[in-house]
Amino acid sequence: MTTSLLKGQNAALMAGQVTFTVAAERPAVDVSALLLGSNGKVRSDNDLVFYSHPAQDGVTVSGHTVTADLDRIPSGVATVVVVASVDPLQPEAVFTTAPRVSISQVSTVGMAFIAPDFAARETVVVLAELYRRGDGWKVRAVGQGYASGLAGLATDYGVDIDDDATSTPSASAVPAQPGPAAGETVNLSKIQSQAPALLEPARQAGQALVNRGIANRRAAVYLILDHDYHMEEMYESFAVQAFAERVLALSANLDDDGTVPVVFSSGEEPFLEEIGLDNYRGRIGQLHTQVDWGWGNVADAMRRTVDHYQESGAADPAFVIVQVGDEPWDKSDVRSLLQNTATLGVFWLFVGFGRGKLAFYKNLNASSSASFSNVAFYDASKNPGPVPGDRFYTGLIEAFGKWMKP
Repeated sequence: MTTSLLKGQNAALMAGQVTFTVAAERPAVDVSALLLGSNGKVRSDNDLVFYSHPAQDGVTVSGHTVTADLDRIPSGVATVVVVASVDPLQPEAVFTTAPRVSISQVSTVGMAFIAPDFAARETVVVLAELYRRGDGWKVRAVGQGYASGLAGLATDYGVDIDDDATSTPSASAVPAQPGPAAGETVNLSKIQSQAPALLEPARQAGQALVNRGIANRRAAVYLILDHDYHMEEMYESFAVQAFAERVLALSANLDDDGTVPVVFSSGEEPFLEEIGLDNYRGRIGQLHTQVDWGWGNVADAMRRTVDHYQESGAADPAFVIVQVGDEPWDKSDVRSLLQNTATLGVFWLFVGFGRGKLAFYKNLNASSSASFSNVAFYDASKNPGPVPGDRFYTGLIEAFGKWMKP
């Protein structure tokens, strides 16, 4: 028997060996693995395991099979990423349907994952990742494609890919983009050089801004994340990380500093950090483990955000995206904050996803006598991951665009 995994879904593993077998009808593929430290980067170039370097610290690659001996992987390795790339001897070949990856361990039910179809000329796909959880290991179905090829993958994970070893241009060989490409109103060269996997969502976000008529406007983007108990599954399944990456791609169109301040809303004092183009891989997972689970203290998180915005001295308005998964316990406090910030140049977008009740946020502007001109709600479904990029960004900036227009 085999259990099918959905994109973002995870499962616990037993100790011992786990095997990933990749099958693709077309195009022909090469299979490799990356060993990553807690910072989401390789420790050295030896952490790229492929046909020319088939073994490293308990991880081996043989043909289309990656085997990881979980008992032998050093403590300095936090994640092992399984990658499929188009055979470089097939010029112009791209993925449309992702390869299937089968995951097996002795005496356990096998698992399999096929990512959703690709449409952006991806030539590399991260199929799955092993990651430490407490004293054990888990596996996550990823399905992240790269239209920028192995060079883009190398940039994200810190590998210096040698041309002779891969027959693929190294990251340093990717030409810099001196200005906006055709149809772009914002120079996305920073994303091209630092986070090429975010290039396509950044372009989708830019198109949404164009459609709304605010392509040349600027704003400081903030992100508040619900860290209530009921959100644990969303963090575990990579959904919150994927959501934060999409917000970062939007921010690249509105603010050129390449970072988004992130505030975690929990029962304790709000925790503020940043996610940036240079560190976004696995960043939310790294940060949220430093925060206790709580009961969604949204008002305190909002106050912390406003304080940061005012202390920054920013001249542009603030676009605060507040991810919520359930009703707040401090409803009157939230309403007061919304009223008090109406004249501060702060726009609040509450984005609902998860399994909780969201009626409070949906009805904030239901009453004509108590509506907020700087507040909107976007229902991103139980998990926004499968929502297509164009639809996602339209929902994200629809009301913000109206507010921004003179």
